[in-house]
Amino acid sequence: MPLYEYKALSDKGKALKGIYEAASEDEVVAMLRQNKYYPIKINETVEKKNILDISVFLKNVKTKELAVFCKQFYTMSNAGVPIVSCLDVLRVQTENKKLKITLSNVYDDIQKGATFSTSLRNQKKVFPELLINMIEAGELSGNLDSILERMSIHYEKEDKVINKVKSAMAYPIMLSMVSVFVVIFLLIFVMPTFLNIFENSTLPIPTRILLSISYSLSKHWYLYIIGVVISILGFNELYQSKKGRLFFDRLKLKIPVIKGYTEKVITSRFTRTLSTLLVSGIPLIQALESTAKVSGNKLIEHRMKQVIDEVSTGSTLANALKKINVFSPMVISMVKIGEECGQLNEILDKTANFYDDETESALQKLTAVVEPIMIIIMAIIIGLIVIAMILPMFDMLNTISF
Repeated sequence: MPLYEYKALSDKGKALKGIYEAASEDEVVAMLRQNKYYPIKINETVEKKNILDISVFLKNVKTKELAVFCKQFYTMSNAGVPIVSCLDVLRVQTENKKLKITLSNVYDDIQKGATFSTSLRNQKKVFPELLINMIEAGELSGNLDSILERMSIHYEKEDKVINKVKSAMAYPIMLSMVSVFVVIFLLIFVMPTFLNIFENSTLPIPTRILLSISYSLSKHWYLYIIGVVISILGFNELYQSKKGRLFFDRLKLKIPVIKGYTEKVITSRFTRTLSTLLVSGIPLIQALESTAKVSGNKLIEHRMKQVIDEVSTGSTLANALKKINVFSPMVISMVKIGEECGQLNEILDKTANFYDDETESALQKLTAVVEPIMIIIMAIIIGLIVIAMILPMFDMLNTISF
Protein backbone atom coordinates (compact mmCIF):
# COMPACT_ATOMS: atom_id res chain seq x y z
CA MET A 1 0.00 0.00 0.00
CA PRO A 2 1.16 3.58 -0.66
CA LEU A 3 2.37 5.95 2.05
CA TYR A 4 0.75 9.33 2.68
CA GLU A 5 2.40 12.28 4.36
CA TYR A 6 -0.16 14.34 6.27
CA LYS A 7 -0.54 17.51 8.32
CA ALA A 8 -3.48 18.03 10.69
CA LEU A 9 -4.75 20.11 13.62
CA SER A 10 -6.48 18.99 16.79
CA ASP A 11 -9.60 20.69 18.15
CA LYS A 12 -7.28 22.60 20.51
CA GLY A 13 -5.09 23.82 17.65
CA LYS A 14 -2.22 21.37 18.22
CA ALA A 15 -0.34 20.57 14.99
CA LEU A 16 0.34 17.00 13.95
CA LYS A 17 2.32 15.62 11.03
CA GLY A 18 3.40 12.16 10.04
CA ILE A 19 3.31 9.32 7.51
CA TYR A 20 0.51 6.77 7.28
CA GLU A 21 0.16 3.63 5.15
CA ALA A 22 -3.28 3.41 3.56
CA ALA A 23 -5.11 2.17 0.49
CA SER A 24 -6.32 5.67 -0.42
CA GLU A 25 -6.30 9.30 0.67
CA ASP A 26 -9.86 8.91 1.99
CA GLU A 27 -8.63 6.26 4.43
CA VAL A 28 -6.06 8.72 5.83
CA VAL A 29 -8.78 11.37 6.25
CA ALA A 30 -10.99 8.82 8.03
CA MET A 31 -8.13 7.90 10.39
CA LEU A 32 -7.47 11.56 11.25
CA ARG A 33 -11.14 12.36 11.84
CA GLN A 34 -11.55 9.26 13.98
CA ASN A 35 -8.79 10.59 16.22
CA LYS A 36 -10.43 14.06 16.26
CA TYR A 37 -7.89 15.75 13.99
CA TYR A 38 -8.73 18.07 11.09
CA PRO A 39 -6.73 17.29 7.91
CA ILE A 40 -4.86 20.24 6.41
CA LYS A 41 -2.64 18.65 3.81
CA ILE A 42 -2.27 15.06 2.52
CA ASN A 43 0.28 14.03 -0.12
CA GLU A 44 1.21 10.61 -1.40
CA THR A 45 4.91 9.98 -0.81
CA VAL A 46 7.41 7.42 -2.04
CA GLU A 47 8.68 5.03 0.58
CA LYS A 48 12.41 5.24 1.00
CA LYS A 49 13.75 1.74 1.15
CA ASN A 50 17.21 1.01 2.47
CA ILE A 51 19.35 -1.16 0.25
CA LEU A 52 20.59 -2.83 3.40
CA ASP A 53 18.34 -3.41 6.39
CA ILE A 54 20.70 -3.19 9.35
CA SER A 55 18.12 -4.68 11.72
CA VAL A 56 18.79 -8.08 10.11
CA PHE A 57 22.33 -8.00 11.51
CA LEU A 58 21.38 -6.81 15.00
CA LYS A 59 21.14 -9.15 17.97
CA ASN A 60 17.79 -10.96 18.19
CA VAL A 61 15.35 -10.21 20.97
CA LYS A 62 15.66 -12.89 23.66
CA THR A 63 12.85 -14.41 25.69
CA LYS A 64 14.26 -12.77 28.83
CA GLU A 65 14.03 -9.34 27.15
CA LEU A 66 10.39 -10.01 26.26
CA ALA A 67 9.73 -10.90 29.90
CA VAL A 68 11.37 -7.67 31.07
CA PHE A 69 9.45 -5.67 28.43
CA CYS A 70 6.09 -7.08 29.61
CA LYS A 71 6.95 -6.58 33.29
CA GLN A 72 8.08 -2.96 32.85
CA PHE A 73 5.11 -2.19 30.63
CA TYR A 74 2.75 -3.70 33.22
CA THR A 75 4.33 -1.70 36.06
CA MET A 76 3.94 1.62 34.24
CA SER A 77 0.51 0.86 32.78
CA ASN A 78 -0.80 -0.29 36.17
CA ALA A 79 0.39 3.03 37.61
CA GLY A 80 -1.80 4.89 35.12
CA VAL A 81 0.86 5.82 32.54
CA PRO A 82 -0.61 6.01 28.97
CA ILE A 83 0.54 3.39 26.42
CA VAL A 84 2.33 5.99 24.27
CA SER A 85 4.31 7.26 27.26
CA CYS A 86 5.18 3.69 28.29
CA LEU A 87 6.58 2.97 24.84
CA ASP A 88 8.46 6.26 24.81
CA VAL A 89 10.20 5.34 28.07
CA LEU A 90 10.90 1.73 27.08
CA ARG A 91 12.32 2.54 23.64
CA VAL A 92 14.80 4.94 25.25
CA GLN A 93 16.01 2.72 28.07
CA THR A 94 16.18 -0.69 26.32
CA GLU A 95 19.73 -1.83 25.53
CA ASN A 96 18.93 -4.21 22.66
CA LYS A 97 19.22 -2.12 19.49
CA LYS A 98 16.83 -4.30 17.51
CA LEU A 99 14.17 -4.00 20.21
CA LYS A 100 14.85 -0.25 20.44
CA ILE A 101 14.22 0.19 16.69
CA THR A 102 11.12 -2.02 16.86
CA LEU A 103 9.63 -0.14 19.82
CA SER A 104 10.24 3.14 18.00
CA ASN A 105 8.26 1.77 15.03
CA VAL A 106 5.46 0.66 17.38
CA TYR A 107 5.49 4.11 19.02
CA ASP A 108 5.19 5.81 15.60
CA ASP A 109 2.30 3.54 14.56
CA ILE A 110 0.36 4.32 17.73
CA GLN A 111 0.99 8.02 17.20
CA LYS A 112 -0.66 7.61 13.80
CA GLY A 113 -3.79 6.12 15.37
CA ALA A 114 -3.12 2.37 15.29
CA THR A 115 -4.00 0.16 18.25
CA PHE A 116 -1.28 -1.37 20.41
CA SER A 117 -1.89 -4.92 19.12
CA THR A 118 -1.97 -3.77 15.48
CA SER A 119 1.32 -1.93 15.97
CA LEU A 120 2.89 -5.06 17.45
CA ARG A 121 1.51 -7.18 14.59
CA ASN A 122 3.35 -4.91 12.15
CA GLN A 123 6.54 -6.01 13.95
CA LYS A 124 5.70 -9.74 14.08
CA LYS A 125 9.26 -10.69 13.17
CA VAL A 126 10.25 -9.54 16.65
CA PHE A 127 7.14 -10.04 18.79
CA PRO A 128 5.70 -13.60 19.06
CA GLU A 129 2.17 -14.19 17.79
CA LEU A 130 1.16 -15.41 21.25
CA LEU A 131 2.05 -12.05 22.82
CA ILE A 132 0.25 -10.13 20.06
CA ASN A 133 -2.93 -12.21 20.44
CA MET A 134 -2.86 -11.86 24.21
CA ILE A 135 -2.47 -8.08 24.06
CA GLU A 136 -5.29 -7.88 21.50
CA ALA A 137 -7.50 -9.86 23.90
CA GLY A 138 -6.46 -7.55 26.74
CA GLU A 139 -7.45 -4.49 24.71
CA LEU A 140 -10.87 -5.94 23.93
CA SER A 141 -11.56 -7.06 27.51
CA GLY A 142 -9.99 -4.05 29.22
CA ASN A 143 -7.57 -6.29 31.18
CA LEU A 144 -4.35 -5.26 29.43
CA ASP A 145 -2.51 -4.79 32.74
CA SER A 146 -3.19 -8.30 34.02
CA ILE A 147 -2.42 -9.78 30.58
CA LEU A 148 1.01 -8.11 30.54
CA GLU A 149 1.71 -9.39 34.05
CA ARG A 150 0.80 -12.96 33.08
CA MET A 151 2.91 -12.76 29.91
CA SER A 152 5.93 -11.55 31.88
CA ILE A 153 5.59 -14.61 34.16
CA HIS A 154 5.07 -16.84 31.11
CA TYR A 155 8.26 -15.64 29.37
CA GLU A 156 10.27 -15.80 32.60
CA LYS A 157 9.42 -19.50 32.86
CA GLU A 158 10.24 -20.02 29.17
CA ASP A 159 13.60 -18.30 29.72
CA LYS A 160 14.40 -20.61 32.65
CA VAL A 161 13.80 -23.67 30.46
CA ILE A 162 15.97 -22.23 27.66
CA ASN A 163 18.82 -21.43 30.08
CA LYS A 164 18.70 -24.95 31.53
CA VAL A 165 19.01 -26.40 28.01
CA LYS A 166 21.95 -24.13 27.20
CA SER A 167 23.82 -24.90 30.41
CA ALA A 168 23.22 -28.64 30.02
CA MET A 169 24.41 -28.73 26.40
CA ALA A 170 27.45 -26.48 26.97
CA TYR A 171 29.78 -29.34 27.94
CA PRO A 172 28.89 -31.70 25.03
CA ILE A 173 29.28 -28.82 22.55
CA MET A 174 32.67 -27.83 24.00
CA LEU A 175 33.76 -31.46 23.96
CA SER A 176 32.81 -31.87 20.29
CA MET A 177 34.67 -28.67 19.36
CA VAL A 178 37.80 -29.81 21.22
CA SER A 179 37.58 -33.19 19.46
CA VAL A 180 37.48 -31.52 16.04
CA PHE A 181 40.47 -29.28 16.84
CA VAL A 182 42.50 -32.20 18.22
CA VAL A 183 41.86 -34.30 15.09
CA ILE A 184 42.75 -31.40 12.78
CA PHE A 185 45.94 -30.71 14.76
CA LEU A 186 47.01 -34.38 14.57
CA LEU A 187 46.32 -34.61 10.85
CA ILE A 188 47.97 -31.33 9.81
CA PHE A 189 50.95 -30.99 12.18
CA VAL A 190 51.74 -34.24 13.96
CA MET A 191 51.15 -36.95 11.38
CA PRO A 192 53.18 -35.56 8.42
CA THR A 193 56.17 -34.85 10.72
CA PHE A 194 56.04 -38.30 12.28
CA LEU A 195 55.73 -40.14 8.95
CA ASN A 196 58.68 -38.35 7.35
CA ILE A 197 60.79 -41.04 9.04
CA PHE A 198 59.16 -43.66 6.81
CA GLU A 199 59.38 -41.61 3.60
CA ASN A 200 61.09 -44.35 1.59
CA SER A 201 59.09 -47.21 3.11
CA THR A 202 55.93 -48.86 1.86
CA LEU A 203 53.21 -47.69 4.19
CA PRO A 204 50.15 -49.77 5.23
CA ILE A 205 46.84 -48.97 3.57
CA PRO A 206 45.23 -47.28 6.66
CA THR A 207 48.30 -45.06 7.04
CA ARG A 208 48.29 -44.12 3.34
CA ILE A 209 44.58 -43.21 3.48
CA LEU A 210 45.11 -41.05 6.55
CA LEU A 211 48.20 -39.46 5.02
CA SER A 212 46.19 -38.56 1.90
CA ILE A 213 43.55 -36.92 4.08
CA SER A 214 46.27 -35.06 5.99
CA TYR A 215 47.89 -33.83 2.76
CA SER A 216 44.53 -32.76 1.31
CA LEU A 217 43.58 -30.96 4.51
CA SER A 218 46.85 -29.00 4.71
CA LYS A 219 47.01 -28.08 1.02
CA HIS A 220 43.31 -27.54 0.23
CA TRP A 221 41.98 -26.43 3.64
CA TYR A 222 39.87 -23.69 2.01
CA LEU A 223 37.84 -26.31 0.12
CA TYR A 224 36.98 -27.99 3.41
CA ILE A 225 35.89 -24.66 4.91
CA ILE A 226 33.71 -23.96 1.85
CA GLY A 227 32.26 -27.47 2.11
CA VAL A 228 31.42 -27.03 5.80
CA VAL A 229 29.79 -23.63 5.16
CA ILE A 230 27.74 -25.01 2.24
CA SER A 231 26.69 -28.01 4.37
CA ILE A 232 25.57 -25.77 7.24
CA LEU A 233 23.64 -23.46 4.91
CA GLY A 234 22.10 -26.43 3.11
CA PHE A 235 21.06 -28.06 6.38
CA ASN A 236 19.61 -24.79 7.62
CA GLU A 237 17.65 -24.35 4.38
CA LEU A 238 16.34 -27.91 4.66
CA TYR A 239 15.41 -27.42 8.32
CA GLN A 240 13.56 -24.18 7.54
CA SER A 241 11.51 -25.78 4.76
CA LYS A 242 8.09 -27.23 5.63
CA LYS A 243 8.93 -30.82 4.67
CA GLY A 244 12.38 -30.68 6.27
CA ARG A 245 11.12 -29.23 9.55
CA LEU A 246 8.32 -31.80 9.67
CA PHE A 247 10.85 -34.61 9.06
CA PHE A 248 13.21 -33.50 11.84
CA ASP A 249 10.39 -32.79 14.28
CA ARG A 250 8.99 -36.27 13.64
CA LEU A 251 12.49 -37.70 14.16
CA LYS A 252 12.75 -36.00 17.57
CA LEU A 253 9.69 -37.96 18.69
CA LYS A 254 11.15 -41.30 17.50
CA ILE A 255 14.78 -41.33 18.69
CA PRO A 256 14.72 -43.11 22.10
CA VAL A 257 17.21 -40.79 23.85
CA ILE A 258 15.61 -37.55 22.65
CA LYS A 259 11.95 -38.64 22.59
CA GLY A 260 11.30 -38.42 26.35
CA TYR A 261 12.82 -34.97 26.67
CA THR A 262 10.99 -33.62 23.58
CA GLU A 263 7.61 -34.89 24.80
CA LYS A 264 8.08 -33.27 28.22
CA VAL A 265 9.08 -29.92 26.68
CA ILE A 266 6.02 -29.99 24.39
CA THR A 267 3.74 -30.89 27.33
CA SER A 268 5.19 -28.12 29.50
CA ARG A 269 4.73 -25.49 26.78
CA PHE A 270 1.25 -26.71 25.86
CA THR A 271 -0.15 -26.73 29.40
CA ARG A 272 1.46 -23.44 30.47
CA THR A 273 0.45 -21.55 27.31
CA LEU A 274 -3.11 -22.90 27.28
CA SER A 275 -3.49 -22.05 30.98
CA THR A 276 -2.28 -18.49 30.38
CA LEU A 277 -4.69 -18.02 27.48
CA LEU A 278 -7.72 -19.48 29.26
CA VAL A 279 -7.20 -17.48 32.46
CA SER A 280 -7.05 -14.35 30.30
CA GLY A 281 -10.51 -15.02 28.92
CA ILE A 282 -9.52 -16.36 25.49
CA PRO A 283 -12.08 -18.86 24.08
CA LEU A 284 -10.90 -22.49 24.05
CA ILE A 285 -10.78 -22.86 20.24
CA GLN A 286 -8.80 -19.66 19.77
CA ALA A 287 -6.54 -20.63 22.69
CA LEU A 288 -5.81 -24.02 21.09
CA GLU A 289 -4.94 -22.36 17.78
CA SER A 290 -2.40 -20.09 19.50
CA THR A 291 -1.04 -22.94 21.63
CA ALA A 292 -0.42 -25.12 18.58
CA LYS A 293 1.84 -22.46 17.06
CA VAL A 294 4.09 -22.20 20.14
CA SER A 295 4.57 -25.94 20.65
CA GLY A 296 7.90 -25.78 18.80
CA ASN A 297 7.11 -28.94 16.82
CA LYS A 298 5.44 -28.94 13.39
CA LEU A 299 4.13 -32.50 13.79
CA ILE A 300 2.35 -31.51 17.02
CA GLU A 301 1.08 -28.36 15.33
CA HIS A 302 -0.53 -30.49 12.60
CA ARG A 303 -2.04 -32.89 15.11
CA MET A 304 -3.42 -30.01 17.17
CA LYS A 305 -5.55 -29.08 14.15
CA GLN A 306 -7.25 -32.45 14.62
CA VAL A 307 -7.84 -31.56 18.29
CA ILE A 308 -9.39 -28.21 17.29
CA ASP A 309 -11.70 -29.96 14.81
CA GLU A 310 -12.77 -32.49 17.47
CA VAL A 311 -13.47 -29.80 20.09
CA SER A 312 -15.33 -27.69 17.50
CA THR A 313 -17.71 -30.59 16.84
CA GLY A 314 -18.55 -31.01 20.53
CA SER A 315 -15.86 -33.37 21.83
CA THR A 316 -14.22 -32.74 25.20
CA LEU A 317 -10.62 -31.54 25.19
CA ALA A 318 -9.47 -34.65 27.09
CA ASN A 319 -10.96 -37.04 24.50
CA ALA A 320 -9.56 -34.97 21.61
CA LEU A 321 -6.05 -34.97 23.11
CA LYS A 322 -6.24 -38.71 23.76
CA LYS A 323 -6.89 -39.42 20.06
CA ILE A 324 -3.70 -37.73 18.81
CA ASN A 325 -1.52 -40.00 21.02
CA VAL A 326 0.99 -37.31 22.02
CA PHE A 327 0.39 -36.55 25.70
CA SER A 328 0.82 -38.93 28.60
CA PRO A 329 -2.19 -40.52 30.37
CA MET A 330 -1.49 -38.26 33.36
CA VAL A 331 -1.96 -35.11 31.25
CA ILE A 332 -5.19 -36.49 29.75
CA SER A 333 -6.49 -37.31 33.23
CA MET A 334 -5.59 -33.85 34.57
CA VAL A 335 -7.36 -32.16 31.64
CA LYS A 336 -10.42 -34.37 32.16
CA ILE A 337 -10.54 -33.47 35.87
CA GLY A 338 -10.13 -29.77 35.04
CA GLU A 339 -13.03 -29.88 32.57
CA GLU A 340 -15.30 -31.72 34.98
CA CYS A 341 -14.71 -29.38 37.92
CA GLY A 342 -14.58 -26.20 35.81
CA GLN A 343 -11.01 -25.32 36.81
CA LEU A 344 -9.15 -26.25 33.65
CA ASN A 345 -6.80 -23.26 33.70
CA GLU A 346 -5.70 -23.94 37.31
CA ILE A 347 -5.19 -27.66 36.65
CA LEU A 348 -3.16 -26.89 33.52
CA ASP A 349 -0.98 -24.43 35.45
CA LYS A 350 -0.19 -27.05 38.09
CA THR A 351 0.53 -29.60 35.36
CA ALA A 352 2.89 -27.15 33.67
CA ASN A 353 4.80 -26.61 36.93
CA PHE A 354 5.11 -30.38 37.36
CA TYR A 355 6.43 -30.87 33.81
CA ASP A 356 8.90 -28.00 34.20
CA ASP A 357 10.62 -30.13 36.87
CA GLU A 358 10.23 -33.24 34.71
CA THR A 359 11.84 -31.42 31.78
CA GLU A 360 14.88 -30.57 33.90
CA SER A 361 15.18 -34.20 35.01
CA ALA A 362 14.84 -35.45 31.41
CA LEU A 363 17.48 -32.94 30.28
CA GLN A 364 19.93 -34.22 32.89
CA LYS A 365 19.34 -37.79 31.70
CA LEU A 366 19.87 -36.71 28.09
CA THR A 367 23.19 -35.01 28.83
CA ALA A 368 24.24 -37.98 30.95
CA VAL A 369 23.86 -40.16 27.83
CA VAL A 370 25.31 -37.67 25.33
CA GLU A 371 28.55 -36.97 27.26
CA PRO A 372 29.90 -40.57 27.30
CA ILE A 373 28.86 -41.05 23.67
CA MET A 374 30.88 -37.97 22.69
CA ILE A 375 33.89 -39.22 24.69
CA ILE A 376 33.69 -42.67 23.06
CA ILE A 377 33.47 -41.17 19.55
CA MET A 378 36.43 -38.88 20.30
CA ALA A 379 38.46 -41.81 21.67
CA ILE A 380 37.70 -43.98 18.61
CA ILE A 381 38.70 -41.27 16.10
CA ILE A 382 41.93 -40.34 17.91
CA GLY A 383 42.67 -44.03 18.50
CA LEU A 384 42.37 -44.80 14.76
CA ILE A 385 44.74 -41.94 13.95
CA VAL A 386 47.29 -43.16 16.50
CA ILE A 387 47.03 -46.75 15.21
CA ALA A 388 47.56 -45.57 11.63
CA MET A 389 50.69 -43.71 12.78
CA ILE A 390 52.09 -46.69 14.71
CA LEU A 391 51.48 -49.35 12.01
CA PRO A 392 54.63 -48.43 9.99
CA MET A 393 56.71 -48.92 13.14
CA PHE A 394 55.39 -52.47 13.57
CA ASP A 395 56.14 -53.22 9.90
CA MET A 396 59.70 -51.94 10.38
CA LEU A 397 60.18 -54.08 13.48
CA ASN A 398 58.91 -57.15 11.59
CA THR A 399 61.41 -56.45 8.77
CA ILE A 400 64.29 -56.07 11.22
CA SER A 401 63.36 -59.30 13.00
CA PHE A 402 63.56 -61.24 9.74
